[in-house]
Amino acid sequence: MSISNAPVPANELERLVGLSELDIDYSDHQITFQDLAKLAAKVTGTRISLVNLIDSLTQWTISNYGLDIEQMLREDSVCQYTIMESDHFEVGDLTEDDRFKDKFYVTGEPNVKYYYGIPLKTSDGLQIGALCVLDHERKTLEPEKIELLKIIADEIVARLKTHKVMESLKSRLLEARQTQKKVAHDIRGPLGGIVGLAQIIRDQGDQNRMDEVLEFINLIHKSGNSILDLAEEILDSHREKGTATSTPVASNGHGFTLMIFKDKLEKLYGPQAKHKSIRFSVQTSPLTENIHFSKSKLLQITGNLISNSMKFTPAGGEVSVDLQLLIDQAKPVLHISVRDTGVGITEENIQAILSGNASSTGGTGGEQGFGFGLALVKHLVDSLGGKIAITSEPGVGTNFEIDLPQNIY
Repeated sequence: MSISNAPVPANELERLVGLSELDIDYSDHQITFQDLAKLAAKVTGTRISLVNLIDSLTQWTISNYGLDIEQMLREDSVCQYTIMESDHFEVGDLTEDDRFKDKFYVTGEPNVKYYYGIPLKTSDGLQIGALCVLDHERKTLEPEKIELLKIIADEIVARLKTHKVMESLKSRLLEARQTQKKVAHDIRGPLGGIVGLAQIIRDQGDQNRMDEVLEFINLIHKSGNSILDLAEEILDSHREKGTATSTPVASNGHGFTLMIFKDKLEKLYGPQAKHKSIRFSVQTSPLTENIHFSKSKLLQITGNLISNSMKFTPAGGEVSVDLQLLIDQAKPVLHISVRDTGVGITEENIQAILSGNASSTGGTGGEQGFGFGLALVKHLVDSLGGKIAITSEPGVGTNFEIDLPQNIY
């Protein structure tokens, strides 16, 4: 299949942004949708059912029944055609369809022949993936079974949205607890000073000299003002949060550390590296690898960079990721570096990426180029108040540097 024939929705970037807004950890939902995947297969009488989400280059199977699979290249999938349809996509015999007859899942295990897919649509009508059922033999699905399949697909999207809301609530609760601790700590000092000074005045009684009393009162006044200033700062902070349309600081993650981040990246993208015979490594900053920070959009940003680097790195090459949490008094910053030994990027294309106008090109292994992954990264980094820098030498490799302000817990 040539790049020009690759099915790409007209609103592809908007679709990818919609998927990223759900901030999904593709490795974390097998159990969440296990019952729905099984139900879809039982309802349709098929052997296999998959819940697939499709990003710029990869189809992620976040839950499955009857087939143990976690991901495949988007260009190899059938579901890439399903997200092009408003209602469904059906193939009676994959072995007779030129688009699919040579795919590994048709010519080898599980030797599937029949496919029926329902697009997973957000409330905005963005088709972020597909619920599909497959079988070794041709099937005919009755209308009532198709309607049940659509209800299951709607429930999958509803659960994804509910999970996002729950993650946000957990994060706000955690931030509230941290604010409570900070307030208690900050107030303890000036309050202790006020109590101590008042105690001195009381204990000295008639022995108090007017100049000492005036000095004590002046110190009490300063301590009182510091508490008032703190209270005003807290109120202003809440007013800003209540009126802001967006926040530049990532704030919908919890319990996330560099070590957890590293483990997830290795689990998600190690198979892609192995498939293409690329060395893949993730390094962390030892001094800060166990500090908790927010995880908003981090997997989407870093994952798209990794997939892009692997796409343009030939077999035998290397893709390395370096994660550092830089603790600064003004604002902690997460520094992400993704370096590859690929074909490199011209200065013209670098400027196109930074301006949000990245174009599509093919990868070194014949992968399709959809041209939206890096545009999405730029969009997400900007939305989080971060910075992106790209250095590259054609024929040598490329290095992406991302700086994102963080909340730490």
